[in-house]
Amino acid sequence: MSHKSLQEATVLKDLGNDFFTKQKYNPAVENYTQAIELTPDDNKGLLAVLYGNRAFANLKMENYGLAISDATVALENDPEYIKAYYRRGSSQLILGKHELALDDFRQVVKLHPKDKDAKKKYDECVKAIRTAKFAAAISGDHDKRSAAENLDINAMVVEADYTGPHLEDGKVTLSFVQKLIDHFKSQKNLHKKYCSQILIEVKKHFDSLPNIVNIPLEQPHDKITVCGDIHGQYYDLINIFSINGFPSETNPYLFNGDFVDRGSFSCEVIILFFCYTLLYPKHFYMSRGNHESRAMNKIYGFEGEVKNKYPGVPFDLFSEVFDCLPLAFIIDDRVFVVHGGLFSEDHVKIEDLQRLDRKQEPPSSGLMSDMLWADPQVSNGRGPSKRGVGQSFGPDITNQFLAENNLEFIIRSHEVKQKGYQEEQSGKLITLFSAPNYCDQVGNMGAIAIITKSAHPKYTTFDAVPHPHVPPMAYASPLLGF
Repeated sequence: MSHKSLQEATVLKDLGNDFFTKQKYNPAVENYTQAIELTPDDNKGLLAVLYGNRAFANLKMENYGLAISDATVALENDPEYIKAYYRRGSSQLILGKHELALDDFRQVVKLHPKDKDAKKKYDECVKAIRTAKFAAAISGDHDKRSAAENLDINAMVVEADYTGPHLEDGKVTLSFVQKLIDHFKSQKNLHKKYCSQILIEVKKHFDSLPNIVNIPLEQPHDKITVCGDIHGQYYDLINIFSINGFPSETNPYLFNGDFVDRGSFSCEVIILFFCYTLLYPKHFYMSRGNHESRAMNKIYGFEGEVKNKYPGVPFDLFSEVFDCLPLAFIIDDRVFVVHGGLFSEDHVKIEDLQRLDRKQEPPSSGLMSDMLWADPQVSNGRGPSKRGVGQSFGPDITNQFLAENNLEFIIRSHEVKQKGYQEEQSGKLITLFSAPNYCDQVGNMGAIAIITKSAHPKYTTFDAVPHPHVPPMAYASPLLGF
């Protein structure tokens, strides 16, 4: 390895760091990768840093499997590289691998016992693990009271100085929703009593639905708009409605998961969605994404946001509603809409999916996990997931699933696309992403798709709009920031 090549590797590392600082994680990974290829095997210090940095970029992009792999190689090169332990531990924690996460965080404290920040984060990890273990321990207790049962709605008093919208006899009306939209635009919160009532009622609605919901298009002029990830970008959501029309009985919508986290207006998004669900239960639909889970909400900001904006409303109540969300939809008997993708096993039928127990925290493997986490790949067959959960699936897997279930194509979300959507696998698979300029730094367009009877989707793309000066991830866990 020449001195010149090592210099080039260092330049590429610095370029990668610059991209990372600007939150441009894909080009950061590309530069770290090129630098790794130019670095000799005996330069273990530089390799540890490069793999550790790439692990951090992959962690930021939710590629937890790749982050764990990179952090492990970094530690093979430098067993005392504290940042690699931290990044691997964070990835393990998000994936629910609590004991492995704790081992890594224990090493952080062991290597730096006087580091107050490291000790604080270790304690946070221990607390998160204890919480998760307690939740798992009581998950089989069918007699435990839900968060809704523990709320005394009648004891909640709406103060005289509250200026927001009021429910009418406990019911969501169109007037209430219209006032709520403007109330949220002004960065004001809904009263905790009304928020609690909405959560309790919408939980009953979702609880009554099957795992896979059929949406018929009966007349030639019938249509439905499908939207991908929103991720707490409330002002971009309102822009979608301004462009495409607000939800109504003649303008139905289906939002395909990942309503919350990352964006710092997740409460506004999810409460408005629940209101529209109650207002138009047969014309406003929501499918569960991988971010509608306790583990993700604890890390990526939604739990922190709820506790900040609605301290009188138990976060568990939101989680219980998420547990009841449908897993997928079938539009017009021909379009399968699911957040992540397809399965790690063959010959899965819709009736198999209907028998799943969805009312739980998503498991780390199995059909439900695949639906929330899987990604497509170019080649046939299946491959390991960059995310560390689920698998990637090829066009042959897609074609088999469609043929065996008498369906035409799949709409999924879960991945940023620069123009907001992408048709893959000979048009049989469409990825739809509706959060433009994701996290204020990706620069992507957002897109929605209008589905009509027996026709190909019609796409509308759009740029991001300004929002109040609250940065993305404002409520995220400090476990992501090391």
